[in-house]
Amino acid sequence: MTRFIATVFYVGLLRPGPGTWGSAAALPLMYIIHLLGGFPLLAIMTLVVFVLGWWATMVETKGKGDHDPSEIVIDEVAGQWIALWPVSFGAWHQGMDVTALWPGWITAFLAFRLFDIFKPWPVSWADRKSTPLGVMLDDVLAGYMAAIVVVIFGVLYHAVLI
Repeated sequence: MTRFIATVFYVGLLRPGPGTWGSAAALPLMYIIHLLGGFPLLAIMTLVVFVLGWWATMVETKGKGDHDPSEIVIDEVAGQWIALWPVSFGAWHQGMDVTALWPGWITAFLAFRLFDIFKPWPVSWADRKSTPLGVMLDDVLAGYMAAIVVVIFGVLYHAVLI
């Protein structure tokens, strides 16, 4: 069961780029969650995924030399959902279809992947922790940084183009 969770329904076994596959898998899951309960449910489910991911990562890496195997992508789901929080919140707050904010989806995906791959500080700080918490935390921080980018792009778009 922990492997199923940690690899997000075995998506993490896809090659090349399991992290990108995990981030991509987060998108339709976020859409479904948003449809079911809007931003509040997404926020709650992000916390649930973080806790489940932390636990599954602990079990999957216990006694192994690699503390952050590439097939573990539950951390990408948590981070990608955080990156999408501004999109979900905006759509939920305005009572509109979340897919109407498609530029935010693209920005969130690209910004999250860039922060996750290049690991600027504080993402690099969390990544250096050789613990299951570090595995989850670096993607959470990348997600928050990407969410800030989404907000900045949204403000610029609405202030300049509309």
